[in-house]
Amino acid sequence: MEWRLTLVLFPPCLKRVVLLEQINANGMHGCGRRAISLFKEMTDENVIPDHITFLALLYACSHSGLMDEGKRVFDIMKYEYKLEPWPEHYACMVDLLSRSNSLEEAHSFVRNMPIKPTSEVWCALLSASLIHSNKELRELAAKKLLQSDTENSGKYVLISNIFAADGRWNDVEEVRLRMKGNGTKKTPGCSWIEVENKIHTFMARDKSHPKSDDICLKLAQFTELLETEGYRAQTKFVFHNVSGEEKMQILYRHSERLALGFGLLVTPNGSTIRITKNLRICDDCHTFFKIASKVSQRTLVVRDANRFHHFERGICSCGDFW
Repeated sequence: MEWRLTLVLFPPCLKRVVLLEQINANGMHGCGRRAISLFKEMTDENVIPDHITFLALLYACSHSGLMDEGKRVFDIMKYEYKLEPWPEHYACMVDLLSRSNSLEEAHSFVRNMPIKPTSEVWCALLSASLIHSNKELRELAAKKLLQSDTENSGKYVLISNIFAADGRWNDVEEVRLRMKGNGTKKTPGCSWIEVENKIHTFMARDKSHPKSDDICLKLAQFTELLETEGYRAQTKFVFHNVSGEEKMQILYRHSERLALGFGLLVTPNGSTIRITKNLRICDDCHTFFKIASKVSQRTLVVRDANRFHHFERGICSCGDFW
């Protein structure tokens, strides 16, 4: 009620801004239903939503697993408000359907789009087809993505991972050579943690920190505890042509785990650990952090490239949608 009374005080132009920021924030934290509730408040206040509002809503639905609600939002935008979707809206819809494991529906949506699918559309379809092991669809999406005009490291890394998942190491090398020829560099994984007003930075497989040996020992001991709670390294998410043991070592040295190891080492028991990462947290690290929050009896907060993850008592706020 207090929120509604405060909102009344704003002029219409600011109401949209305030509500949009709230929708965005809830979407980032995986609170899709709250974002939809805020949209209803917006319409109740006679504030007309625009393209950006619907993009924020679709994002919120996608990252909360609200497929049916997201489809309704898309239809409301098109048919009730007569807003022609931007390429970003189509990409968000493909992401929404793909994340919900409705890959065939997502593919049908792409085929029937009135505009040419962008690289973002093919990236969304490709990522989901890798996660859900749809080989036929991922080969199609990889081909289309390679044909797109977009030149960025994310595109090539994703395609390289697809080829690696299929054991096509010659194709992986071709992609890497193409990146080198184009001057495209892969963005290295990097994580930050602040302790006593000082930022500590960790790169994947980093050993430069003064406490590196202590961090590795702490992580090794902590991982053993997690294994007693059911954690098993998912080496299928390591896209390198190396042995199974080496793949496990790569997972154990991801930047966010090194940051976590440092946090466990130097912060008081029971205190919250907050980590920021420049890339998307991988599926194995996500599982690791869920179990870690339960074993350590701590709240672990990770801000990755997609959203905030609040890990508590073995559960993540994202509901495993990110």
